[in-house]
Amino acid sequence: MSFLFGSRSSKTFKPKKNIPEGSHQYELLKHAEATLGSGNLRQAVMLPEGEDLNEWIAVNTVDFFNQINMLYGTITEFCTETSCPVMSAGPRYEYHWADGTNIKKPIKCSAPKYIDYLMTWVQDQLDDETLFPSKIGVPFPKNFMSVAKTILKRLFRVYAHIYHQHFDSVIQLQEEAHLNTSFKHFIFFVQVRSSH
Repeated sequence: MSFLFGSRSSKTFKPKKNIPEGSHQYELLKHAEATLGSGNLRQAVMLPEGEDLNEWIAVNTVDFFNQINMLYGTITEFCTETSCPVMSAGPRYEYHWADGTNIKKPIKCSAPKYIDYLMTWVQDQLDDETLFPSKIGVPFPKNFMSVAKTILKRLFRVYAHIYHQHFDSVIQLQEEAHLNTSFKHFIFFVQVRSSH
């Protein structure tokens, strides 16, 4: 199923991944949002005392997916097969798509097609209860950290593409503060995880 509904100009993505209200993951998300509201992003990315690391990474991965989904959704009219025939972040960084299942050998494709593949793939991972369990007490799989790292690495590419190819559009839309804060939060989160 294609990630985008309808025409590309509709700016409509799949509904964001929701965390069930009342669940432990929901409480963690609320904690993260409250900490983010304090303006201290370094504090916001720290694992809350007594919380499970996998759970914290899962909640934040969903949140970053939703943020990037929304940010990219605002510039889809500028990111077209014509304007972005290759998924890149400048001449030295070209990204080819492979998901290991449907597309085993990396393929060169336009940025909108790559991002469509990517967001569909991430949504599928997030919806897979064996990878991202939503019920309390259901253990995360042994490969969870590896899957989460791959998701975050690939989501980074969307930020890189937006910054390199579409930052002028972001400024025109007066969304640079939101993009910059989201990206800074993302980088702090990844840095804290990689230092453990």
